[in-house]
Amino acid sequence: MFDSLTERLSRVVKTLKGEARLTDANIQEALREVRLALLEADVALPVVREFIARIREKAVGEEVIGSLTPGQALVGVVQRELTAIMGETAVPLNLATTPPAVILMAGLQGVGKTTSAAKLARLLIESKKKVLMVSADVYRPAAIAQLETLAKQIGADFFPASPDQKPVSIALGALDWAKRHAHDVLIVDTAGRTQVDQAMMEEIAALHQAVLPIETLLVVDAMQGQNAVNTALAFKETLPLSGVVLTKLDGDSRGGAALSVRQITGAPIKFVGVSEKSDGLQVFHPERMASRILGMGDVLSLIEEAQRSVDAEKAHRLATKLKSGKGFTLEDFKDQIGQMRQMGSMQKLIEKLPAEFAKAAQSAPVSDKKIARMEGIINSMTRAERKTPELIKASRKKRIAAGAGVPVQEVNQLLKQFEQTQKVMKMVSKGGLGKIARGFRGGFPQMR
Repeated sequence: MFDSLTERLSRVVKTLKGEARLTDANIQEALREVRLALLEADVALPVVREFIARIREKAVGEEVIGSLTPGQALVGVVQRELTAIMGETAVPLNLATTPPAVILMAGLQGVGKTTSAAKLARLLIESKKKVLMVSADVYRPAAIAQLETLAKQIGADFFPASPDQKPVSIALGALDWAKRHAHDVLIVDTAGRTQVDQAMMEEIAALHQAVLPIETLLVVDAMQGQNAVNTALAFKETLPLSGVVLTKLDGDSRGGAALSVRQITGAPIKFVGVSEKSDGLQVFHPERMASRILGMGDVLSLIEEAQRSVDAEKAHRLATKLKSGKGFTLEDFKDQIGQMRQMGSMQKLIEKLPAEFAKAAQSAPVSDKKIARMEGIINSMTRAERKTPELIKASRKKRIAAGAGVPVQEVNQLLKQFEQTQKVMKMVSKGGLGKIARGFRGGFPQMR
């Protein structure tokens, strides 16, 4: 998402090359590019107008200092204003109340409300909270069953409900149960409609009044663009929203909702959905999103993803092995491939890199499919072959290739890549970082 805005801002940097400072004259065309990109991204028109006015006010007269070019100086202004328009980094959840803290999930049907409730419950469980979940969607029995299934999958407790009950009665029953069974948090999933209507708004207002949630989260589909903004506005007029959950941020969306919802509702974006998996909910960081929009990447999120996904015990064993000077084997290589796959698809990881690195990575012939084939090749080897790759001669290569369902050429490529990685690991164990840097000036070894 935001590809158009990123591309246009890159052009802005080139346009202003050679100027001594930013003036009204030389940023006029640049701001036109920014305005068009925002409109193409489906950002609400009032938000675009205010955003452009703020950039013009802050940018005109900005000195170009040090090694900055005027284009880079403007990008700096845009980054600060993008961060401001999406809101300051909010406290993810306010649970400072007598347990159970009630979280009410609101939103239209089909925006990912139920799955977002489950993802949020998982985050809370990981924070050592005892969570109870309940569905007040009496109009869709499948929604109640779905939430029950998701609750079991993530280890949350579930309060049963049936279509013949009243939503308020269900919610009050769940609240009483949560109090009596020492739950820290109660998450109430509400009914939605395909579009905003009076009956839905009256029902959710009654639910809010009955359970008095400390958090009222509006779930919005990032792919709905301007419609998402209109929905957010309607809910704002009915409920005291404490935050927004933006779903499907990994989809092929123009991203206007991310830049509009905060400004329109006044409620901060607290979480973003980045995948369909139960762990696909992340705390929203406006400054990181602004950096991604401007092609600077989101390295901090990439590091956090690595910390969550990497097996600390295996990493420690590998570090100990390298320190002792013992060999880096194909078994270790397989572990590294497996942990990289746990971090998600290659495309998702590449998206978090700065633009120039992402472009280089996308041009490299590495894909999730090829990584899976590499893992399959190693799985086709015997334990002795993984430990001592020198044993793998022509006949063994044929057997390994047949077992993995790949040509012998791919076995040769993997072994060559492993040899290069093994050399790097030996340099690391000897502290030869300078040699590594010189060795990779021509690019990292890749599997063709």
